[in-house]
Amino acid sequence: MDLLTAFLDIILNLDAHLLALTQQYGVWVYAILFLIIYSETGLVITPFLPGDSLLFVAGALCGMGALQLEWLAPLLALAAFSGDNTNYWVGRLVGMRLLNRVDARLIRREHLDKTHAFYEKHGGKTIIFARFLPIIRTFAPFVAGVGMMRYRLFVLFSALGSVAWITSLTMAGYLFGNIPVVKNNLTLIIVGIIVISLLPALLEFVRHRKSNQSA
Repeated sequence: MDLLTAFLDIILNLDAHLLALTQQYGVWVYAILFLIIYSETGLVITPFLPGDSLLFVAGALCGMGALQLEWLAPLLALAAFSGDNTNYWVGRLVGMRLLNRVDARLIRREHLDKTHAFYEKHGGKTIIFARFLPIIRTFAPFVAGVGMMRYRLFVLFSALGSVAWITSLTMAGYLFGNIPVVKNNLTLIIVGIIVISLLPALLEFVRHRKSNQSA
């Protein structure tokens, strides 16, 4: 419970924690942010790491002058793209063996099933759409690798999705994060970003439950 409380504190007070990291570690904070975005995208066991809210707050810190947007955006786009590719090749080379051996508590089967259903519906464009959907963006490249999606096509969608995701959210934070009404209610904004990003998955879950009950 203490770990959960600490995690929620980090998520809900992301602005204060990220600003403290910037003040404490200086330019090394770029490496920390790179590692978080890479892990949230590239490791199927860490879908819980902050993504959308982290990018918005990082963009807001760029607006304050604590970080440099011209360094941050390309670096995090590279992190997202690299994470995608790592996840794809893990899925392609050892995906099925990993699923058979890894503890189910680390890789939840329902997350894979939801991502597979999303992939079946939207095809290769899933790699782009998934960028804006927590959990699904972590599993989409893994599922693409397991399904042997053509790598050339995957790279194209991954590059487009990575640039669109990083640019849109960091620019949103840069442009709006320091407006007084937003800055004074940043915790509510973070919660709103999390809720909005999770809403499609929640709606899909409700729809799936209703269809199962009808069946």
